[in-house]
Amino acid sequence: MNLIEKVSPPERSPSVDPTQHVWLWPFEATRLVLDSYWQWYARRAPGGAPDEAPLPWTTSNTVALQLPSMRLLDFSSAVEGQPLLVCAPYALHRALIADLAPGHSLMEALQKAGVARLYLTDWRSATAEMRYFSIDTYLSDLNVAVDAVGPPVDLAGLCQGGWLALLYAARFPGKVRRLVLAGSPIDVSVPSQLSRMAASLPQQGFEALVHRGDGIVSGKHMLQFWSIPFGLHDVETALQRQLDDKSEDARALLDRFARWNCEVLDLPGTYYLEVTDWIFRQNRIADGNFVALGRKVDLAAVKLPVFLLAADNDIVVPRDQALATIRLLGTPPAWLECETEASGHLGLFMGSKALTNSWPRIVRWLQSDLGDASGERPRISA
Repeated sequence: MNLIEKVSPPERSPSVDPTQHVWLWPFEATRLVLDSYWQWYARRAPGGAPDEAPLPWTTSNTVALQLPSMRLLDFSSAVEGQPLLVCAPYALHRALIADLAPGHSLMEALQKAGVARLYLTDWRSATAEMRYFSIDTYLSDLNVAVDAVGPPVDLAGLCQGGWLALLYAARFPGKVRRLVLAGSPIDVSVPSQLSRMAASLPQQGFEALVHRGDGIVSGKHMLQFWSIPFGLHDVETALQRQLDDKSEDARALLDRFARWNCEVLDLPGTYYLEVTDWIFRQNRIADGNFVALGRKVDLAAVKLPVFLLAADNDIVVPRDQALATIRLLGTPPAWLECETEASGHLGLFMGSKALTNSWPRIVRWLQSDLGDASGERPRISA
């Protein structure tokens, strides 16, 4: 039996109430999408484009550690101080999402705001040897990175790097001092386009995708099949600035953004299936059923200071979903901070306004004396 036969909905019966049949449309749509995808996949293998050197980093850094799943990049300007480790998302794009261009680099903004010891997870594109890497693999390597930096660290998770950072903080509470979650999907019972998409597709579809790639999910295939080309307005929205596309600087920035969007990562099949099923279909983190490195994670036991950053116009991780994490944590109210940015999803990480407003405020919060958790909430300057 092939995949399409497995996921096909039952034949429509003339006696079936049309209003009931409406509930079957996601399955029919899935069948058509998967059928089209496999035909396209067989015809169009990636890799025909000439090799191009990867985009260079905007902010100077060194490689502090080489691990199976990542390179730990060191952006530090000093050897002393409280370390901040930025956990980039491991989904489709490179960690350059945090260091896109001058004026649109989170790492640059954090340096300017006064973070002297600064690190970033640069996740590797999956190879055949990595096809069985799991979420536990990435938690283990993150733990090695934290030990190398020197715990306790401040940990900032971007988008899907947020759920990994939260799992880590819950699993190793003594190794994280403060936690920042920016546009992070934790409780997917609060709907979003991302969670709806994952929930509407049958798990057999995801499994077949991994099987077709011999245990690897091709980033190029995903980009070519799903990605909608960015127009000038889309880039302006992400960067939170007006662009004169006739100027040399604007053309260079647009070209860099377009190249960043095309520099995608392949994902290990095991990791991909765990993320799509456990996190976006079963909602295990929010429901308290996620087992991280052999231990069930209880978010109510997370009592460290947490700062949540959400975007008002985010369709990937809507504001309500990003902020819903508050009710799951055991953090005392005096140690909780929230902020919303008038941006879309990418604007949180590369938008000029977010980088000059929200992130400096986050740095001030990281550097502030929060006092006793039972006491009055400290005022963080705007």
